[in-house]
Amino acid sequence: MAVLAYSLGKREINQYFSIKNAKLLSVAAVVLLTVFHTASRHYGGDDTCDWLLSSGRFLGDNVWQPYGCMLHKYKNTEAKFCLREKRIAFVGDSRIRQLFYSFIRMMNPEVKEVGNKHENIPFVDGDSTVDFLWYAEVNNSLKEQLMLWTEGSASKPHVIIIGAATWSIKLHNGKSEALFQYKANLTAISDTLEKLAEHSEVYWVLQDPVYEDVLSDSRKMITNEQINLYNEAAVSTLNTSKKKVRFLEASRQAAMETISQSVDGLHLPESTRDGATVLMNSMCNKILKPIDGSCCQSAPPLSVLQKIAAGLFLLSIIIFLILGYSRHHKSRHLPDVESGEEKKPPVVVGQLNPKGPLMAICKMSLIMLYFYLCDRADIFMKEQKFYTHSTFFIPLIYIFVLGIFYSENSKETKLLNREQTDEWKGWMQLVILIYHFSGASTFIPVYMHVRVLVAAYLFQTGYGHFSFFWLKGDFGIYRVCQVVFRLNFLVVVLCLVMDRPYQFYYFVPLVTFWFAVIYATMALWPQILQKQANGSAFWNLALLLKLLGLLLFICFFAYSQELFEAVFSLWPVSKLFELQGSIHEWWFRWKLDRFAVINGMLFAFIYLVLQKCQLLSESKGEPLFSNKISNCLLFVSVVSFMTYSIWASGCKNKSECNEMHPYISVVQILAFILIRNIPGYARSLYSSFFAWFGKISLELFICQYHIWLAADTKGILVLIPGNPTLNIIVSTFIFVCVAHEISQITNDLAQVAIPKESGPLLKRLLGAGVFLVLVLILDKLYRLVHQMFP
Repeated sequence: MAVLAYSLGKREINQYFSIKNAKLLSVAAVVLLTVFHTASRHYGGDDTCDWLLSSGRFLGDNVWQPYGCMLHKYKNTEAKFCLREKRIAFVGDSRIRQLFYSFIRMMNPEVKEVGNKHENIPFVDGDSTVDFLWYAEVNNSLKEQLMLWTEGSASKPHVIIIGAATWSIKLHNGKSEALFQYKANLTAISDTLEKLAEHSEVYWVLQDPVYEDVLSDSRKMITNEQINLYNEAAVSTLNTSKKKVRFLEASRQAAMETISQSVDGLHLPESTRDGATVLMNSMCNKILKPIDGSCCQSAPPLSVLQKIAAGLFLLSIIIFLILGYSRHHKSRHLPDVESGEEKKPPVVVGQLNPKGPLMAICKMSLIMLYFYLCDRADIFMKEQKFYTHSTFFIPLIYIFVLGIFYSENSKETKLLNREQTDEWKGWMQLVILIYHFSGASTFIPVYMHVRVLVAAYLFQTGYGHFSFFWLKGDFGIYRVCQVVFRLNFLVVVLCLVMDRPYQFYYFVPLVTFWFAVIYATMALWPQILQKQANGSAFWNLALLLKLLGLLLFICFFAYSQELFEAVFSLWPVSKLFELQGSIHEWWFRWKLDRFAVINGMLFAFIYLVLQKCQLLSESKGEPLFSNKISNCLLFVSVVSFMTYSIWASGCKNKSECNEMHPYISVVQILAFILIRNIPGYARSLYSSFFAWFGKISLELFICQYHIWLAADTKGILVLIPGNPTLNIIVSTFIFVCVAHEISQITNDLAQVAIPKESGPLLKRLLGAGVFLVLVLILDKLYRLVHQMFP
């Protein structure tokens, strides 16, 4: 009964929630959310600078998250560069002095709080000047200083941060008359502040709350009620229709949760002062434009390549509309969720309808528009990541429960059969997605295990392509083009639309490079195939020698970084592997998993030889080897798997552990394969849930950069503000639907773009080559012009 209920439950889910219905729902959600966010931006009146200065929340211990945008953590070199040739003035009491010290420590971390506290404090760093001016009250002295900047000969600061109130409360014992005088004095300086704000940035710092329980007797009159009254007076007086004076309220909101850590009840501990970071982002984000600092940044202008891409997409839509869309157009066969299969309709040569490819390109155009809106336009919000164990492990447990729920009998029980490898790719990809979303790279044990998953992907690359070439011997250009197209289509389009270099999507260049290496290894003379080496020790040894040659090639490059950089820095090869003008990232990625592919090739060779010699038992329900050998291998595999995990859990330094990773990651990969395949019952089952995601794993990995994460993976896309849980659900749902549709579009276009006939294929390759050269030349010309006329 339980099995019957389980089966009926799954069929009920699949009957009413097909992938087609899911995609329609996701389209409706995207349209509604785009309209909502566009209207909010247009009619709400606030920009990301207002959000940065006015509101936010704590993600965890002392990690401040502004509403709707991301804070960049400025290094001292960045702060100095931004503030060069600038003069900044902090004007106010001891609380402003605290803000002053936190600010200048971002330029020079060695600065100490020394000297008389009730006097002016100058700070000069190179050609940057930051001064603190002691004005504990809003009075005539302060007014004279401000007028000196507007009407006198004194040099006007580029930025003024000003605020005061607690001394007025203290000196007048919290009397109402003092509040009236405070309002009058603010009114007297409001016009002057407005004049200063015409040419300088002026920030009025609202007063932080106090922790009344630990205030000294001389400060007992400074209550939170008084603080609120004085803040209301400042806002009502200075918040004129011109709105040139900005209010720093975010630090006050942050202090509400951290003031209890104050020693004297009035001043915040240094570790909890977020106002300086907020100010630095407000001043510098529009100048340095850090990708992980979306506050106070406008959308970047379209590059030449982006304009070309937009033009091509628009042209395809116009042509499609002119041709018209046939109502009798038959849709693709949708994936069967129950079986996990993806069946492709046969393509009949000579009967190709041009509207089919045009329809696919039109869909791709709309999808790329969504990509652009998510991660380049000022429409959707972004937030920074914050790692906690619960944000990583709770979703992990949840998806593995779902994976077990969708366990089914496998159609074949061979080692690493297609359903099992899809399942493997699927759960690994889901783990990697959760890893990226939760920011788990800061937790080294998780980081090291995820590094093994990336190595396992490359291991599968070596295993799968070696097996294909070894068994079928198909080295034709059609097969090569099919693989390269399916791997690179989405990335090439994203490079144009999102204005990012090819190496930015590092995994695709890595897999494409290793496919080329595998192809060259197997295709070059002497070509050794299974049918040729069958029963011949000589040819088997010859193949092992080829693999040894590949290993030596890898080691030669790995231990000669200068040669590696010299080879991959040559133009135009460098355009494929450079990131920000350097190939260091490519070197790091390549070196980290340099043995994974050859390990997969060697494992495939050993497995296929053992299979050919009938030394394996792959029947349903039977262990892979004899009971004794199977039990021994299982024991060794479990111990090896756990040993690696224990070692990874003890890692304290990423760089040191990364040095060991290329040599020992294969231990956990092989251990997993044996644990998963030695028991016959384990080979007979697979998770259709994981296998479904495995079929679109490449699209999931690439799409996450811009429509699930944000700011080029540095942050998180926010579609539903104010509700993180609902936001994750909605954004994930849309993200998965988009990835699945892109996978189908890629498959459809591959059938059209890569014909089997050699003549048309060579012509298209020539056309693609010419297009690529033109793109490279245009890109180089654009950068030269931009350097000459910045």
